[in-house]
Amino acid sequence: MLVVLLLLLVLILAGAGFAVHVLWIAAVVFALFWLIGVALGRGESAGSHRLYRW
Repeated sequence: MLVVLLLLLVLILAGAGFAVHVLWIAAVVFALFWLIGVALGRGESAGSHRLYRW
């Protein structure tokens, strides 16, 4: 029974580690898209952004 519980714990931790890794990759990709969008948006409107009002 102890071996099964340890195996279950290892599987849960491995799954959580994989999910966290995928979330980091997604965060980096979205940050890159955001930076590209901000950089390309600068030339169009020259300071008046409709998407960001802060």
